[in-house]
Amino acid sequence: MQSLSLLKPYFQRNRHLIAAGFVCLIIVDGMQLFIPRVIKRAVDDLTVLAADAADLLRYALYLAAIGVFVGIFRYLWRRFLLGTSRKVEEGLRNRLFSHILTLSPSYFDRTKTGDLMALATNDIQQIRMATGMGLVAVNDAIVMGTAAIGFMAYINLRLTLYVLIPMPCIVIGTRILGRKMHRRYKAVQASFADLTESVRERLAGIRIIKAYNRERNEAAGIRSASRRYVDHNLRLVKITGGFFPLMMLFTNTSLAIVLYLGGRHTILQQITAGDFVAFISYLNLLTWPMMALGWVTNLIQRGRASLDRIHHILQTAPAIKDAPDAVRLEKIEGWIRFAQVGFRYTATGPAALSKIDLNVAPGGVLGIVGPPGSGKSTLLNLIPRLYDATEGRIRLDGRDLRELRLADVRRGIAAVPQEPFVFAGSIADNICLGAGGGDQAPLIAAAEKALIYDTVQSLPRGFDTLVGEKGVTLSGGQKQRLALARAFYSDRPLLILDDPISQVDADTGRRMIAAIRAMRGRKTIVISSHRLSAVSWADDIISLENGRIVESGTHAALMAGDHYYARTFRLQETVDHAS
Repeated sequence: MQSLSLLKPYFQRNRHLIAAGFVCLIIVDGMQLFIPRVIKRAVDDLTVLAADAADLLRYALYLAAIGVFVGIFRYLWRRFLLGTSRKVEEGLRNRLFSHILTLSPSYFDRTKTGDLMALATNDIQQIRMATGMGLVAVNDAIVMGTAAIGFMAYINLRLTLYVLIPMPCIVIGTRILGRKMHRRYKAVQASFADLTESVRERLAGIRIIKAYNRERNEAAGIRSASRRYVDHNLRLVKITGGFFPLMMLFTNTSLAIVLYLGGRHTILQQITAGDFVAFISYLNLLTWPMMALGWVTNLIQRGRASLDRIHHILQTAPAIKDAPDAVRLEKIEGWIRFAQVGFRYTATGPAALSKIDLNVAPGGVLGIVGPPGSGKSTLLNLIPRLYDATEGRIRLDGRDLRELRLADVRRGIAAVPQEPFVFAGSIADNICLGAGGGDQAPLIAAAEKALIYDTVQSLPRGFDTLVGEKGVTLSGGQKQRLALARAFYSDRPLLILDDPISQVDADTGRRMIAAIRAMRGRKTIVISSHRLSAVSWADDIISLENGRIVESGTHAALMAGDHYYARTFRLQETVDHAS
């Protein structure tokens, strides 16, 4: 029932359209219920030979007029009710995506992308069907079913009671099978999410698959995921496949009762031939509500299963969010201080960082080095609060990061990740991230500093060149320079660089570092790199190993020792000279 509350705002917002749609739907049902009365009059007149051509024309015109009005009002109810279901679909999808954007990176570390894609597509579609045609079927089952029974009782109450004998069986069958359907629909939706993730992962890695000649193996993996999805659907079909035949069985049982008992009443002249025909017509009208009962159960159970899955996501609170009394930060000076900071990705997992103490003054430069897996990227991710420290405190401009508004903190930080991400838009869109105006001067300046301007100029459409999904038309080095241009364009007081020259040649790397170095004193810079020459100019350098600081100091001080920094720097210097 809690998940059903997700629909309440959309129903309230569109209540007038929904009400108008139900009025039109009830009018259509009422007109359909009037048709057997016209047929009864015509049959009775024909039976006693009292009808002439004019009477038959009048009855035909009645039916034609009813048909026209049914068509008009059916269009209106479809426009109102099914149109509203589309608005529910839009609203839920937007709400789901907006909520997902608030969730912390740790959530995505443990959640499959395919599962989220299935929620935003297939599950939302099932909810739309339940709130659109599902509501229509419920209305027909109640309004048309009740009215048809009332007209049948008006013709012959005893015969109507016989017709209703199978009804309790329908209610009991629906209740028992409905519960099983709900459980199996949830399993189907989960297996669809797994299939979606399997396809997404293989399409994303298609180049690796081809390079290693793994097409046959990966196709087998998709077949296996597809088979599991089909198996879950077949288990569901064992329930739904018997549900509709069951409804038809009860309906045809009622029809057999009418033909036998109603035919006898007609022969004995207890009811007229017109009444008998009208009674069968009402029974046929009652067939749809009985079928709708099975169909709507199918739709609603699908919709409920999907609504439960979406409700679970929406109830997931972000691990990182503003404190109730979060302080607004108008301007970032750039003073960063770590005090005994530790971090674990999971509560029971190993410490990724431990007892980190460091201090970066406004306009200062901190260099971070260390072997792979030493915690460099983890440390950088703590500054913009992509993750929260599990021990100790991180202060920005003298205040604990947790006390500041998250948006204010991130508004003052420009970051270049170790694996630069490129969106499937133009180069200009990737640099500006939608914040660009008509003036291209800042865009050109950022591209020049990042050494990508010449590359842009060589492209057919310049900054308007589309880079494709994940920047497929760009090399690794070009993506890295594009990400650096993005950071330069944003012009924020705190610059975080995670190995920004790892994918470019030595000469390009030196020129990129020179552009970064020119900002010294104007921006607080925190830079990590496997190329130690990229951080040798920093005011302070720390060397990490297994999440701990094992040495720190200036380049000169560290070179005076014989630890990781000095040994690695000399080795890299020798390799550079040899090349």
